[in-house]
Amino acid sequence: MSLSKSKARKLIHQRRIRCNGYLREDGLWDIEAQLTDDKAYNFPTLQRGKLPVGELVHDIWLRLTLSNELIIEDAEASLSITPFGHCAEIEPNVKGLKGLKIKSGWTQHAKQRIGGTDGCSHITELLRPMATTAIQTIYPYLTFAEDGRFPISDSLINSCHGFADDKTVIKVLAPEKYRGEK
Repeated sequence: MSLSKSKARKLIHQRRIRCNGYLREDGLWDIEAQLTDDKAYNFPTLQRGKLPVGELVHDIWLRLTLSNELIIEDAEASLSITPFGHCAEIEPNVKGLKGLKIKSGWTQHAKQRIGGTDGCSHITELLRPMATTAIQTIYPYLTFAEDGRFPISDSLINSCHGFADDKTVIKVLAPEKYRGEK
């Protein structure tokens, strides 16, 4: 299913965020994200002049290296294309993420370490989709059985419609937590 047909319109801006999860040969995990922005019109910039249609305004990469427990073991950023020449100066600061654990509320701790003038708003924007990519990469690989069954944590119960305590998924995977049809 897709969205309904829209009114006539003109593309102005495209942002693409791509996240990938990798298992490393040393047993750690690399979660990589790339953010690109481009305009569908000739875009004037202060330092790079007028960018032609389709030329990237941003090309920003972030890699988080994680343990099985979602603890950040290393972090690396590359701000290869930005509107301002000095943006890349913050690349080393992402090392400040080391030691953080991806869990509820972790992005606030990350912003305390690498936010504001010590960071890049686009880097901090990538943290949320990278967290879900990490969870989707690591937990299924480590915990899913051949039949698709997996452990259900308390934090997963009622976290979304699919994991509602009155749905079949919970009835099958965690019958002791099933609350019956509403």
